[in-house]
Amino acid sequence: MDLRGKTAFVTGAASGIGRGMARTFARRGMNVALADIQEGPLEEARREAEGFGAKAIAIPTDVSDRASVQRAAERVIAAFGKVHVVCNNAGVEVAGKKIGELRPDEWDWVLGVNLYGVIHGVEIFLPLIRSHGEGGHIVNTASIAGLQVRHDFFHAPYVVAKYGVVALSEALAGELAGGNVGVSVLCPAAVDTRIWDTGKTRPARFGGPLDQPNNLFLQPILEREGLHPDQVGERVVQAIRDNELFVLTHEGPRATVAARHRRIEQAFDRAAQFEAGLAARKNR
Repeated sequence: MDLRGKTAFVTGAASGIGRGMARTFARRGMNVALADIQEGPLEEARREAEGFGAKAIAIPTDVSDRASVQRAAERVIAAFGKVHVVCNNAGVEVAGKKIGELRPDEWDWVLGVNLYGVIHGVEIFLPLIRSHGEGGHIVNTASIAGLQVRHDFFHAPYVVAKYGVVALSEALAGELAGGNVGVSVLCPAAVDTRIWDTGKTRPARFGGPLDQPNNLFLQPILEREGLHPDQVGERVVQAIRDNELFVLTHEGPRATVAARHRRIEQAFDRAAQFEAGLAARKNR
């Protein structure tokens, strides 16, 4: 896909990976619509994108609210007429708490943003991409946590949501195969973002701002080991151009993911033994 002159919509664009994507798209000559719940940083990100010569708009958006995403879509079309690349990227985290310690509002918030935010983006923006016939691409941000579980992180709502984003993306890619709309699911490992501090923006309907002392162990890990968000943005551009489904940023987790797959293969071996036993008893 030739990106110059096309329009990108990015959620979670006020910081982290979303802002890195927005900068990368702006450098490629795209129009950029930036969406986020953080209005001040979002406006800063808009000005930053314009500094690269891009046409950019900032749209305060709560992706967990379908109506809010619908209004954002209407603003994108009003400003640019068309949308070609949609990055459903906004994400929040609750970590350091075991399943029995989590409150319902924490589950609701994480699933609302990380999973339903992606569902809303796909549902609302896919018809808009299809409508102009020029083709496009949907990028759904999952995580390496959508392919493996770090048991020492104790972040069940996050991994449940990210596994869901991977499954949604695979289903969507199958439905769109052979057409001119591509699908990628971004599964990065450590990136230098402030996802550990997202509780301060939690909407009132989920209980309002959330103090997250249990998340603080993530901060030094991400700052020490994390890629710069712009590096992830470049990886996303590559994936769009090459129409990659699974988009990884680090090779390090390969062994852990492979070990999980081996456990699944072993379960199939046990299933074969079970079926053989059933057949043997039937033939007696």
